[in-house]
Amino acid sequence: MGLRRSILALAASAALASCNMVGHTAPQQPWAQFAQGTIDGWLKLDPGFAVYQGAHQYDGKWADWSAAGLKARGDFLRKVIDDAEGYTAVTGKEKFERDYMIQVAKGQLFWLEVADQPHTNPAWYVGAFDPNVYLAREYADRPTRAKALATFLEGVPAAAAAIKGNLKGPLGEPLVIYGASAFTGYADFYGKDLLTAFADVKDGALQARLKDAAAKASTAMADLSAWLKGQQGASASFALGPDKFAQMLNDTEAVNMPLADLEKVGEADLKRNQDALKAACAVYTPGQTVQACMAKMSAHKPAGNDTVAEATRQIPMLTAFIKAKDLVTIPGTEQALVRQSPPYNAQNGAYIDPPGPLEKGIPSIYYIAAPDPSWPKAKQLDYIPGVDDLMFTSVHEVMPGHFLQFLHANRAPSVFGRMFVGYAFAEGWAHYSEELMWEAGLGNGDPEMHIGQLSNALLRDCRFLSAIRLHTAGMTVAQSTQFFETACSQDAGTAEQQARRGAYDPAYLNYTLGKLMIRKLREDWTASRGGRAGWKAFHDAFLEYGGPPIPLVRQAMMNEDKPKAVF
Repeated sequence: MGLRRSILALAASAALASCNMVGHTAPQQPWAQFAQGTIDGWLKLDPGFAVYQGAHQYDGKWADWSAAGLKARGDFLRKVIDDAEGYTAVTGKEKFERDYMIQVAKGQLFWLEVADQPHTNPAWYVGAFDPNVYLAREYADRPTRAKALATFLEGVPAAAAAIKGNLKGPLGEPLVIYGASAFTGYADFYGKDLLTAFADVKDGALQARLKDAAAKASTAMADLSAWLKGQQGASASFALGPDKFAQMLNDTEAVNMPLADLEKVGEADLKRNQDALKAACAVYTPGQTVQACMAKMSAHKPAGNDTVAEATRQIPMLTAFIKAKDLVTIPGTEQALVRQSPPYNAQNGAYIDPPGPLEKGIPSIYYIAAPDPSWPKAKQLDYIPGVDDLMFTSVHEVMPGHFLQFLHANRAPSVFGRMFVGYAFAEGWAHYSEELMWEAGLGNGDPEMHIGQLSNALLRDCRFLSAIRLHTAGMTVAQSTQFFETACSQDAGTAEQQARRGAYDPAYLNYTLGKLMIRKLREDWTASRGGRAGWKAFHDAFLEYGGPPIPLVRQAMMNEDKPKAVF
């Protein structure tokens, strides 16, 4: 999720000073009081994050992206680390929450200052411009949300100007392509479809305000996209390099091991899934190539090519399967609805928007992108996933993936656990869920369904290895594209998109990284708790932590002396 901007530098400085006072009181406080004060400071510092969590007193506000604002953010994170480390006497759950807090602050500090993403990577900003929280979450009446949206849009031009002031060219081609595409998407959406969301609000002055703000925001996004294209450098590197990549893993996910060893872990999982795919294809399309096998699976499209209708049908079936197999507790009665992705986020094939822990009674929305209508018909058809490929996307996004995971996270005993769900925990769990469902008998051994699961697993294996090689070993985007096609049996369009993502999202190895750590933790934890009979207890215990780095969870669940990554 993105970061937001304050309008007045003076007001921003005062607000940040207040954050530091609230969030960093002396360690003599009881831990719970310190933790809550720190969270309050975090929300003030990052109003976009606050709104996403459901703290709607921050609606429409933006973070300060000026040099002073970025420095204040770094100072805040360092103060969190220093103050939390001062709690040397805490034990049990409070010690765990302390370590969790320190790790989150270190991770955010890495992206802010070590990777220097505000000055080097447009992706650091993209999510901040997403207005979906005001459009799709019915947390207040429509006039109230329309006013919040107007305030949000009025901040877009200044936010865009701050980005121009921060990004330092030349920038690598994949980063420019991603940022320009996203900002163009926002420009189109702000200027066209956005206003229809609140067209029924009977307030002429508000409608005029929205129209004016949307037009100016659209222009600012279009100008930013054009400007960004001019920052591309033919030889500009996007690579973090081996040292920063290793620090990324340690600071963000508490994973500390030689990169060569980590690469071997990824290669082993890739071979495991390649072998499984060959075996499944030998049954599904005997005597044919793996490419022909994958093409046949992909050709089995949803009825009418309607992915939204197909995914809507899949969710209750998956829910019933989980209950019948007693795999994990499904808390609450919340629902996940399926919708077509908004145009500005169509480059993301599928994703879910779960409500934050401070929201009440709001459904999650599972978004699936439609193919670009400007594409040739054949390319549009290729973009639509096969039924069984989509099945495991629904597993990943909804049941028992992200949707179920956030049902647990939003009820975590730790307030910090409810607020801060990490990349490897969230994506690792969702990816782990795909293999879990196949292991539990989803599809009753149907080879086509297994191929759908393996297609998703192989995609993540190539992400894992491409991330390491793109950022530490000189792999080019073209080489990564070929790798996705040949090693992981992905179509050409998907392969190119995934290779480009690796350039601006070096942490996308976290899908497989998290999955493998969870699988090993399950094996070790259930070894003394009935093996497979202990799966449900393991899942419930694991999800209760909220979303910390998985090595911290392993340390707690296995009663080990320190956090460590085990595969």
